[in-house]
Amino acid sequence: MPELFLTIFFISILLILLGTGVWVALSMVGVSAIGMLLFTSRPVGDAMATTIWGTSSSWTLTALPLFVWMGEILFRTKLSENLFRGLAPWMARLPGGLIHVNVVGCALFAAISGSSAATVATVGKMSIPELRKRNYPEKLLLGSLAGSGTLGLLIPPSIILIIYGVTVQESIAKLFIAGIIPGIMIAIFFMFYVIGWSMFNKDIMPKMGETFSFSQKIKQSGQLIPVIVLIVAVIGSIYVGIATATEAASLGVVGALILSFFQKSLNKETFKLSLLGATKTSCMIAFILAGSSFLSLAMGFTGLPRNLAIWINEMKLSPYVLIMVLTIFYIILGMFLDGISAVVLTMAIIEPMIRQAGFDMIWFGVFLVIVVEMAQITPPVGFNLFVLQGMADKDMGFIARSAFPLFLLMILAVIVIIIFPEIALWLPQQMIQPLK
Repeated sequence: MPELFLTIFFISILLILLGTGVWVALSMVGVSAIGMLLFTSRPVGDAMATTIWGTSSSWTLTALPLFVWMGEILFRTKLSENLFRGLAPWMARLPGGLIHVNVVGCALFAAISGSSAATVATVGKMSIPELRKRNYPEKLLLGSLAGSGTLGLLIPPSIILIIYGVTVQESIAKLFIAGIIPGIMIAIFFMFYVIGWSMFNKDIMPKMGETFSFSQKIKQSGQLIPVIVLIVAVIGSIYVGIATATEAASLGVVGALILSFFQKSLNKETFKLSLLGATKTSCMIAFILAGSSFLSLAMGFTGLPRNLAIWINEMKLSPYVLIMVLTIFYIILGMFLDGISAVVLTMAIIEPMIRQAGFDMIWFGVFLVIVVEMAQITPPVGFNLFVLQGMADKDMGFIARSAFPLFLLMILAVIVIIIFPEIALWLPQQMIQPLK
Protein backbone atom coordinates (compact mmCIF):
# COMPACT_ATOMS: atom_id res chain seq x y z
CA MET A 1 0.00 0.00 0.00
CA PRO A 2 1.31 3.51 -0.86
CA GLU A 3 1.24 4.96 2.67
CA LEU A 4 3.21 2.01 4.02
CA PHE A 5 5.83 2.45 1.31
CA LEU A 6 6.07 6.19 1.99
CA THR A 7 6.35 5.60 5.74
CA ILE A 8 9.18 3.11 5.27
CA PHE A 9 10.87 5.47 2.81
CA PHE A 10 10.77 8.49 5.11
CA ILE A 11 11.88 6.51 8.17
CA SER A 12 14.71 4.77 6.29
CA ILE A 13 16.17 8.00 4.89
CA LEU A 14 15.83 9.67 8.29
CA LEU A 15 17.58 6.81 10.10
CA ILE A 16 20.39 6.82 7.54
CA LEU A 17 20.96 10.55 8.01
CA LEU A 18 20.75 10.37 11.81
CA GLY A 19 23.02 7.32 11.88
CA THR A 20 25.72 9.13 9.92
CA GLY A 21 25.78 11.93 12.50
CA VAL A 22 23.78 14.58 10.62
CA TRP A 23 22.03 17.04 12.97
CA VAL A 24 18.40 16.19 13.73
CA ALA A 25 17.11 19.42 12.14
CA LEU A 26 19.16 18.98 8.98
CA SER A 27 18.09 15.34 8.76
CA MET A 28 14.44 16.38 8.80
CA VAL A 29 15.03 19.07 6.16
CA GLY A 30 16.89 16.55 4.00
CA VAL A 31 14.16 13.90 4.23
CA SER A 32 11.51 16.53 3.45
CA ALA A 33 13.36 17.84 0.41
CA ILE A 34 13.97 14.34 -0.99
CA GLY A 35 10.34 13.34 -0.40
CA MET A 36 8.95 16.44 -2.10
CA LEU A 37 11.31 16.10 -5.07
CA LEU A 38 10.38 12.45 -5.63
CA PHE A 39 6.68 12.36 -4.79
CA THR A 40 5.25 15.86 -5.42
CA SER A 41 5.43 18.59 -8.05
CA ARG A 42 5.67 21.40 -5.48
CA PRO A 43 8.66 23.82 -5.60
CA VAL A 44 10.90 22.64 -2.75
CA GLY A 45 12.86 25.87 -2.21
CA ASP A 46 9.80 28.13 -1.95
CA ALA A 47 7.99 25.70 0.35
CA MET A 48 11.02 25.34 2.63
CA ALA A 49 11.65 29.09 2.89
CA THR A 50 8.01 29.91 3.61
CA THR A 51 7.59 27.14 6.19
CA ILE A 52 10.81 27.78 8.08
CA TRP A 53 10.15 31.54 8.21
CA GLY A 54 6.55 31.02 9.32
CA THR A 55 7.63 28.67 12.13
CA SER A 56 10.51 30.84 13.31
CA SER A 57 8.40 34.01 13.43
CA SER A 58 5.63 32.47 15.55
CA TRP A 59 4.64 34.73 18.46
CA THR A 60 3.74 31.70 20.56
CA LEU A 61 7.33 30.48 20.28
CA THR A 62 8.68 33.59 22.02
CA ALA A 63 7.83 32.00 25.38
CA LEU A 64 10.49 29.36 24.73
CA PRO A 65 13.73 31.42 24.92
CA LEU A 66 12.34 33.41 27.85
CA PHE A 67 11.59 30.32 29.95
CA VAL A 68 14.94 28.82 28.97
CA TRP A 69 16.69 32.03 30.05
CA MET A 70 14.80 32.06 33.36
CA GLY A 71 16.03 28.53 34.06
CA GLU A 72 19.60 29.45 33.06
CA ILE A 73 19.63 32.44 35.44
CA LEU A 74 18.35 30.40 38.38
CA PHE A 75 20.72 27.53 37.56
CA ARG A 76 23.58 29.91 38.38
CA THR A 77 22.13 31.20 41.66
CA LYS A 78 22.25 29.79 45.21
CA LEU A 79 18.86 28.24 44.61
CA SER A 80 19.88 24.61 45.16
CA GLU A 81 21.51 25.50 48.47
CA ASN A 82 18.40 27.37 49.61
CA LEU A 83 16.14 24.53 48.50
CA PHE A 84 18.06 22.03 50.59
CA ARG A 85 18.19 24.22 53.69
CA GLY A 86 14.52 25.18 53.43
CA LEU A 87 13.19 21.67 52.83
CA ALA A 88 15.49 19.61 55.07
CA PRO A 89 13.81 20.46 58.42
CA TRP A 90 10.41 19.32 57.11
CA MET A 91 11.64 16.14 55.45
CA ALA A 92 14.10 14.85 58.06
CA ARG A 93 11.50 13.02 60.20
CA LEU A 94 9.73 11.23 57.32
CA PRO A 95 10.66 7.61 56.55
CA GLY A 96 13.38 8.02 53.98
CA GLY A 97 14.58 11.23 55.62
CA LEU A 98 16.39 13.77 53.49
CA ILE A 99 15.97 11.69 50.32
CA HIS A 100 12.59 13.42 50.07
CA VAL A 101 14.50 16.66 49.47
CA ASN A 102 15.47 15.19 46.09
CA VAL A 103 11.83 14.65 45.12
CA VAL A 104 10.33 17.87 46.50
CA GLY A 105 13.36 19.94 45.50
CA CYS A 106 13.15 18.66 41.91
CA ALA A 107 9.40 19.37 41.81
CA LEU A 108 9.96 22.94 43.01
CA PHE A 109 12.86 23.62 40.68
CA ALA A 110 10.90 22.07 37.79
CA ALA A 111 8.30 24.77 38.34
CA ILE A 112 10.84 27.46 37.50
CA SER A 113 13.13 25.65 35.08
CA GLY A 114 11.33 23.65 32.39
CA SER A 115 14.36 21.47 31.77
CA SER A 116 14.95 17.95 33.08
CA ALA A 117 18.75 18.13 32.83
CA ALA A 118 18.88 21.52 34.57
CA THR A 119 16.63 20.20 37.36
CA VAL A 120 18.86 17.18 38.00
CA ALA A 121 22.05 19.23 37.84
CA THR A 122 20.81 22.00 40.13
CA VAL A 123 19.29 19.84 42.86
CA GLY A 124 21.99 17.18 42.61
CA LYS A 125 24.75 19.77 42.95
CA MET A 126 23.70 20.35 46.55
CA SER A 127 21.95 17.12 47.58
CA ILE A 128 24.53 14.53 46.49
CA PRO A 129 27.38 15.78 48.74
CA GLU A 130 25.01 16.49 51.64
CA LEU A 131 23.28 13.09 51.50
CA ARG A 132 26.54 11.22 51.03
CA LYS A 133 27.91 12.98 54.07
CA ARG A 134 24.97 11.58 56.03
CA ASN A 135 25.56 8.05 54.60
CA TYR A 136 22.32 7.66 52.64
CA PRO A 137 22.35 4.57 50.33
CA GLU A 138 23.68 5.41 46.86
CA LYS A 139 20.96 3.39 45.14
CA LEU A 140 18.13 5.37 46.74
CA LEU A 141 19.96 8.69 46.52
CA LEU A 142 20.76 8.50 42.78
CA GLY A 143 17.60 6.65 41.77
CA SER A 144 15.31 9.20 43.40
CA LEU A 145 17.30 12.08 41.89
CA ALA A 146 17.30 10.62 38.37
CA GLY A 147 13.58 9.91 38.46
CA SER A 148 12.51 13.15 40.14
CA GLY A 149 14.57 15.19 37.69
CA THR A 150 12.20 14.13 34.92
CA LEU A 151 9.53 16.32 36.54
CA GLY A 152 11.28 19.23 34.82
CA LEU A 153 9.62 18.11 31.59
CA LEU A 154 6.07 18.03 32.96
CA ILE A 155 5.59 20.58 35.73
CA PRO A 156 5.16 24.00 34.05
CA PRO A 157 6.84 25.94 32.63
CA SER A 158 7.84 22.95 30.48
CA ILE A 159 9.99 23.52 27.41
CA ILE A 160 8.72 20.36 25.77
CA LEU A 161 5.08 21.37 26.33
CA ILE A 162 5.80 24.66 24.55
CA ILE A 163 7.24 22.73 21.61
CA TYR A 164 4.30 20.32 21.58
CA GLY A 165 1.81 23.20 21.73
CA VAL A 166 3.46 25.00 18.82
CA THR A 167 3.66 21.78 16.78
CA VAL A 168 -0.02 20.81 17.17
CA GLN A 169 -1.31 24.40 17.52
CA GLU A 170 -2.83 23.98 20.95
CA SER A 171 -2.95 26.46 23.83
CA ILE A 172 0.38 26.49 25.69
CA ALA A 173 -1.31 28.06 28.70
CA LYS A 174 -3.77 25.16 28.94
CA LEU A 175 -0.98 22.63 28.43
CA PHE A 176 0.96 24.22 31.30
CA ILE A 177 -2.02 24.08 33.64
CA ALA A 178 -2.78 20.49 32.55
CA GLY A 179 0.69 19.39 33.65
CA ILE A 180 0.35 20.57 37.26
CA ILE A 181 -1.81 17.83 38.83
CA PRO A 182 -0.13 14.90 36.98
CA GLY A 183 3.26 16.34 37.97
CA ILE A 184 2.28 16.52 41.64
CA MET A 185 0.79 13.01 41.41
CA ILE A 186 4.06 11.56 40.09
CA ALA A 187 6.04 13.37 42.80
CA ILE A 188 3.74 11.80 45.43
CA PHE A 189 4.28 8.37 43.85
CA PHE A 190 8.03 8.90 44.16
CA MET A 191 7.74 9.96 47.80
CA PHE A 192 5.73 6.82 48.63
CA TYR A 193 8.43 4.76 46.92
CA VAL A 194 11.11 6.41 49.06
CA ILE A 195 9.05 5.73 52.20
CA GLY A 196 8.46 2.09 51.24
CA TRP A 197 12.09 1.44 50.26
CA SER A 198 13.43 2.95 53.47
CA MET A 199 11.01 0.96 55.64
CA PHE A 200 12.08 -2.32 53.98
CA ASN A 201 15.77 -1.41 54.26
CA LYS A 202 15.95 0.09 57.75
CA ASP A 203 19.27 -1.56 58.46
CA ILE A 204 21.14 0.46 55.81
CA MET A 205 19.32 3.76 56.31
CA PRO A 206 21.08 6.35 58.50
CA LYS A 207 19.68 7.08 61.93
CA MET A 208 17.50 10.13 62.42
CA GLY A 209 19.66 13.22 62.58
CA GLU A 210 19.06 16.52 64.28
CA THR A 211 15.53 17.56 65.12
CA PHE A 212 14.01 20.97 64.53
CA SER A 213 11.42 22.84 66.52
CA PHE A 214 8.42 24.26 64.65
CA SER A 215 9.82 27.78 64.90
CA GLN A 216 13.15 26.60 63.47
CA LYS A 217 11.32 24.96 60.58
CA ILE A 218 9.46 28.16 59.82
CA LYS A 219 12.68 30.17 60.01
CA GLN A 220 14.51 27.80 57.63
CA SER A 221 11.54 27.79 55.27
CA GLY A 222 12.00 31.52 54.76
CA GLN A 223 14.66 30.65 52.20
CA LEU A 224 11.96 29.02 50.05
CA ILE A 225 9.71 32.09 49.96
CA PRO A 226 11.39 33.78 46.94
CA VAL A 227 11.16 30.56 44.93
CA ILE A 228 7.51 29.97 45.83
CA VAL A 229 6.59 33.59 45.07
CA LEU A 230 8.21 33.28 41.64
CA ILE A 231 6.35 30.01 40.91
CA VAL A 232 3.01 31.46 42.01
CA ALA A 233 3.59 34.63 39.98
CA VAL A 234 4.44 32.77 36.77
CA ILE A 235 1.88 29.94 36.91
CA GLY A 236 -0.77 31.94 38.76
CA SER A 237 -0.75 34.75 36.19
CA ILE A 238 -1.53 32.19 33.47
CA TYR A 239 -4.20 30.40 35.50
CA VAL A 240 -6.20 33.48 36.48
CA GLY A 241 -6.11 34.81 32.94
CA ILE A 242 -4.05 37.98 33.36
CA ALA A 243 -1.07 36.80 31.28
CA THR A 244 -0.34 34.60 28.29
CA ALA A 245 2.49 32.06 28.46
CA THR A 246 4.83 34.55 26.79
CA GLU A 247 3.93 37.36 29.20
CA ALA A 248 4.35 34.99 32.15
CA ALA A 249 7.77 34.02 30.80
CA SER A 250 8.78 37.71 30.73
CA LEU A 251 7.62 38.03 34.32
CA GLY A 252 9.66 34.94 35.20
CA VAL A 253 12.85 36.36 33.67
CA VAL A 254 12.47 39.64 35.57
CA GLY A 255 11.75 37.72 38.79
CA ALA A 256 14.77 35.46 38.27
CA LEU A 257 17.04 38.48 37.70
CA ILE A 258 15.73 40.17 40.86
CA LEU A 259 16.11 36.94 42.86
CA SER A 260 19.69 36.38 41.69
CA PHE A 261 20.55 40.04 42.37
CA PHE A 262 19.42 39.82 46.01
CA GLN A 263 21.22 36.50 46.41
CA LYS A 264 24.36 38.33 45.22
CA SER A 265 24.95 35.67 42.56
CA LEU A 266 24.23 38.01 39.64
CA ASN A 267 27.32 39.56 38.14
CA LYS A 268 28.59 40.34 34.67
CA GLU A 269 29.97 36.82 34.16
CA THR A 270 26.88 34.89 35.34
CA PHE A 271 24.61 37.20 33.33
CA LYS A 272 26.66 36.59 30.18
CA LEU A 273 26.78 32.82 30.76
CA SER A 274 23.02 32.63 31.32
CA LEU A 275 22.35 34.62 28.15
CA LEU A 276 24.73 32.51 26.06
CA GLY A 277 23.30 29.27 27.47
CA ALA A 278 19.73 30.35 26.73
CA THR A 279 20.69 31.46 23.21
CA LYS A 280 22.38 28.16 22.36
CA THR A 281 19.52 26.05 23.70
CA SER A 282 16.81 28.18 22.10
CA CYS A 283 18.53 28.21 18.70
CA MET A 284 18.94 24.45 18.78
CA ILE A 285 15.26 23.92 19.59
CA ALA A 286 14.08 26.52 17.04
CA PHE A 287 16.19 24.83 14.36
CA ILE A 288 14.67 21.43 15.17
CA LEU A 289 11.16 22.93 15.11
CA ALA A 290 11.82 24.53 11.71
CA GLY A 291 12.94 21.16 10.33
CA SER A 292 9.90 19.51 11.87
CA SER A 293 7.53 22.01 10.25
CA PHE A 294 9.07 21.40 6.84
CA LEU A 295 8.78 17.64 7.38
CA SER A 296 5.10 18.06 8.31
CA LEU A 297 4.52 20.11 5.15
CA ALA A 298 6.30 17.56 2.94
CA MET A 299 4.27 14.72 4.44
CA GLY A 300 1.10 16.75 3.99
CA PHE A 301 1.84 17.21 0.27
CA THR A 302 2.40 13.46 -0.13
CA GLY A 303 -0.89 12.76 1.67
CA LEU A 304 0.87 10.45 4.12
CA PRO A 305 -0.65 11.67 7.43
CA ARG A 306 -4.19 11.66 6.06
CA ASN A 307 -3.80 8.20 4.49
CA LEU A 308 -2.20 6.82 7.64
CA ALA A 309 -5.06 8.16 9.73
CA ILE A 310 -7.55 6.51 7.37
CA TRP A 311 -5.55 3.27 7.49
CA ILE A 312 -5.46 3.28 11.31
CA ASN A 313 -9.18 3.98 11.36
CA GLU A 314 -9.85 1.06 9.01
CA MET A 315 -7.88 -1.25 11.32
CA LYS A 316 -10.55 -0.55 13.95
CA LEU A 317 -8.00 -0.33 16.76
CA SER A 318 -9.61 0.63 20.03
CA PRO A 319 -8.32 3.90 21.52
CA TYR A 320 -6.72 2.00 24.40
CA VAL A 321 -4.83 -0.33 22.04
CA LEU A 322 -3.61 2.68 20.02
CA ILE A 323 -2.37 4.40 23.19
CA MET A 324 -0.65 1.21 24.37
CA VAL A 325 1.14 0.87 21.01
CA LEU A 326 2.19 4.54 21.11
CA THR A 327 3.49 4.15 24.68
CA ILE A 328 5.77 1.29 23.65
CA PHE A 329 6.78 3.17 20.48
CA TYR A 330 7.83 6.33 22.36
CA ILE A 331 9.68 4.41 25.07
CA ILE A 332 11.74 2.62 22.40
CA LEU A 333 12.26 5.84 20.43
CA GLY A 334 13.33 7.65 23.58
CA MET A 335 16.13 5.15 24.12
CA PHE A 336 17.89 6.69 21.13
CA LEU A 337 16.62 10.29 20.85
CA ASP A 338 16.16 13.16 23.30
CA GLY A 339 12.58 14.07 24.19
CA ILE A 340 12.33 17.18 22.01
CA SER A 341 13.54 15.34 18.91
CA ALA A 342 11.23 12.39 19.61
CA VAL A 343 8.20 14.71 19.77
CA VAL A 344 8.91 16.86 16.71
CA LEU A 345 10.03 13.92 14.57
CA THR A 346 6.78 12.03 15.04
CA MET A 347 3.94 14.50 15.51
CA ALA A 348 3.37 14.99 11.78
CA ILE A 349 2.29 11.34 11.56
CA ILE A 350 0.95 10.79 15.08
CA GLU A 351 -1.27 13.90 15.34
CA PRO A 352 -3.81 12.83 12.67
CA MET A 353 -4.07 9.39 14.27
CA ILE A 354 -4.77 10.87 17.70
CA ARG A 355 -7.36 13.33 16.40
CA GLN A 356 -8.99 10.54 14.35
CA ALA A 357 -9.19 8.37 17.49
CA GLY A 358 -10.98 11.20 19.31
CA PHE A 359 -8.38 11.98 22.00
CA ASP A 360 -8.14 15.43 23.54
CA MET A 361 -4.87 16.99 22.32
CA ILE A 362 -4.27 18.71 25.68
CA TRP A 363 -4.57 15.33 27.43
CA PHE A 364 -2.35 13.68 24.84
CA GLY A 365 0.33 16.34 25.44
CA VAL A 366 0.49 15.40 29.12
CA PHE A 367 0.48 11.68 28.28
CA LEU A 368 3.27 12.18 25.74
CA VAL A 369 5.47 14.14 28.14
CA ILE A 370 5.15 11.47 30.85
CA VAL A 371 6.17 8.78 28.34
CA VAL A 372 9.07 10.94 27.13
CA GLU A 373 10.07 11.42 30.79
CA MET A 374 10.68 7.68 31.00
CA ALA A 375 13.23 7.98 28.21
CA GLN A 376 15.26 10.40 30.34
CA ILE A 377 16.22 7.49 32.61
CA THR A 378 16.57 4.68 30.07
CA PRO A 379 19.92 3.85 28.47
CA PRO A 380 21.63 4.27 26.06
CA VAL A 381 20.51 7.92 25.58
CA GLY A 382 19.04 8.83 28.95
CA PHE A 383 20.04 12.44 29.52
CA ASN A 384 19.45 12.37 33.27
CA LEU A 385 21.73 9.34 33.44
CA PHE A 386 24.48 11.23 31.62
CA VAL A 387 24.16 14.22 33.95
CA LEU A 388 24.29 12.06 37.08
CA GLN A 389 27.13 9.93 35.74
CA GLY A 390 29.33 13.01 35.65
CA MET A 391 28.15 14.36 39.01
CA ALA A 392 28.10 11.14 41.05
CA ASP A 393 31.07 9.31 39.53
CA LYS A 394 29.03 6.12 39.06
CA ASP A 395 28.60 4.02 35.92
CA MET A 396 25.43 4.49 33.90
CA GLY A 397 24.26 0.91 34.49
CA PHE A 398 24.17 1.41 38.26
CA ILE A 399 22.24 4.67 37.95
CA ALA A 400 19.79 3.17 35.43
CA ARG A 401 19.12 0.18 37.73
CA SER A 402 18.61 2.54 40.68
CA ALA A 403 16.08 4.57 38.68
CA PHE A 404 14.19 1.55 37.28
CA PRO A 405 11.54 1.44 40.07
CA LEU A 406 10.72 5.07 39.32
CA PHE A 407 10.41 4.15 35.64
CA LEU A 408 7.76 1.62 36.66
CA LEU A 409 5.98 4.29 38.69
CA MET A 410 5.82 6.47 35.58
CA ILE A 411 4.15 3.58 33.74
CA LEU A 412 1.66 3.47 36.61
CA ALA A 413 1.10 7.24 36.18
CA VAL A 414 0.39 6.72 32.47
CA ILE A 415 -2.16 4.01 33.28
CA VAL A 416 -3.83 6.27 35.86
CA ILE A 417 -4.24 9.24 33.49
CA ILE A 418 -5.54 6.93 30.75
CA ILE A 419 -8.21 5.58 33.10
CA PHE A 420 -8.89 9.00 34.64
CA PRO A 421 -8.19 11.66 31.96
CA GLU A 422 -9.80 14.29 34.19
CA ILE A 423 -6.55 14.34 36.19
CA ALA A 424 -5.02 16.26 33.30
CA LEU A 425 -8.13 18.00 31.95
CA TRP A 426 -9.97 19.25 35.05
CA LEU A 427 -7.67 22.15 35.96
CA PRO A 428 -7.45 23.67 32.44
CA GLN A 429 -11.26 23.65 32.33
CA GLN A 430 -11.29 25.85 35.45
CA MET A 431 -9.12 28.56 33.89
CA ILE A 432 -10.75 31.98 34.00
CA GLN A 433 -9.91 32.69 30.34
CA PRO A 434 -8.99 30.27 27.55
CA LEU A 435 -5.66 31.91 26.87
CA LYS A 436 -3.56 30.99 23.85
